[in-house]
Amino acid sequence: MAGRTVRKRNRSRIVGAAAVAACAALVLSACGSTKDDVASGGKGGGDGKGKVGVILPLLTSPFWQSYNDYVPKMAKSESVDALKTVNSNSDPSQQITDINNQLNQGVKGLVVAPLDSAAISAGLDQAERKGVPVVAVDVAPEKGKVAMVVRANNVAYGEKACEYLGQQVKTGKVVQIMGDLASVNGRERSQAFRDCVKKKYPDLKVLEIPAKWESDTAASKLDTLLNANPDIRGIYMQAGGVYLAPTLQTLKSKGLLKKTGEKGHITIVSNDGIPQEFAAIRKGQIDATVSQPADAYAKYGMYYIKAAMQGKTFKPGPTDHDSEIVKLPSGILEDQLPAPLVTKDNVDDPKLWGNTVK
Repeated sequence: MAGRTVRKRNRSRIVGAAAVAACAALVLSACGSTKDDVASGGKGGGDGKGKVGVILPLLTSPFWQSYNDYVPKMAKSESVDALKTVNSNSDPSQQITDINNQLNQGVKGLVVAPLDSAAISAGLDQAERKGVPVVAVDVAPEKGKVAMVVRANNVAYGEKACEYLGQQVKTGKVVQIMGDLASVNGRERSQAFRDCVKKKYPDLKVLEIPAKWESDTAASKLDTLLNANPDIRGIYMQAGGVYLAPTLQTLKSKGLLKKTGEKGHITIVSNDGIPQEFAAIRKGQIDATVSQPADAYAKYGMYYIKAAMQGKTFKPGPTDHDSEIVKLPSGILEDQLPAPLVTKDNVDDPKLWGNTVK
């Protein structure tokens, strides 16, 4: 999804020199040296040592299962002492409790994948009061202090889906199965898809299913929508991890699951980049997906929390790992990781994380 939301004053030469020295120690080229250039989460431990808590939004999606598997590997590679992950089970209030429990255990840093972009602020405030830096993964908080958001460009997700469907379908009805609109991810993907269709493909009519990242909701609402609109020609799934199986099952039950190239094939584009989506592309069941980098989410979540615990900071600009750090309207910094479109032409690329999962 993966689906879920979302924050210069000149110093003396001595302080500036110290900041430059700190930057030189960082792997990224996008280091920062002034307060207005950076988002700092808490005071950190100063030496990067101490336990780090890692909080997951859910484990019912193959995407988050893969991320969960990557966490201990990436923690080890980044020399981060990460505790066993905690699963908030799709419950925003439970996630706040999980954050407080980790803080009470004395963690020196937190890596959190927020469920609700607004609700997470309560947990972020608790961490800030205790001087514990936080890195947000996948979802940018609407407010609260975080050292960095590690996330792909979700507006680009919606735009890529629109471009692909628009080029393949040309005219007729298409449906977007949306994520939770309480999450900035769901809102950005949905609005970007709408705006792109309106601007570039006015002959497409967009029907929408608000599914809250819930597979059962997606299945039942898609079934109802197809009863009223059996002439749907395209589907955009905002999270293949939770929507792929119910979508394919629903189409199959209605005799609408046609392979690519067959008469009546419904063009389907997804988000996540999980192995199951790649298998569906190879079978001709779906046409494309945007690969959301579960491995890079884990890697750079660990990288940035260690940097934050060491008191290191960053500023907007390109990085050395083909991404760009941007400043969000809230003032928070976000490292927007690359998320390529995957089709039958590149589905076997060994560099895609979905092809490396055992």
